[in-house]
Amino acid sequence: QVHVVESGGGLVQAGGSLRLSCKVSGIILSLDSMGWYRLDLNDERELVASITTDGTTTYADSVKGRFTISLDNAENTVYLQMNSLKFEDTDEYYCHAKASDHEISVNYWGQGTQVTVSS
Repeated sequence: QVHVVESGGGLVQAGGSLRLSCKVSGIILSLDSMGWYRLDLNDERELVASITTDGTTTYADSVKGRFTISLDNAENTVYLQMNSLKFEDTDEYYCHAKASDHEISVNYWGQGTQVTVSS
């Protein structure tokens, strides 16, 4: 059974920092990438940042220069260092993992961790 366990959310003042962690375990397929999403105004998940197992990163424009994503391949754990947090970063953050083999690709999601930035 696959487990996606997030941690690190909380309450912080604007300008402060938080670090999110997410560990995925029980995957049989090869891990391709991990990342973080949050809800947009339509309550749909939008990409915050992602990283492939070879280190290629992608960031939403709104977080470039402030957030840094990293991946510990040995531990299947992704980290999101969030600096210079803004009130508009307040949201539920969801960990995502993508795994595949030559036949199928599967997406896994965490339960979400709340980040609240006070102005």
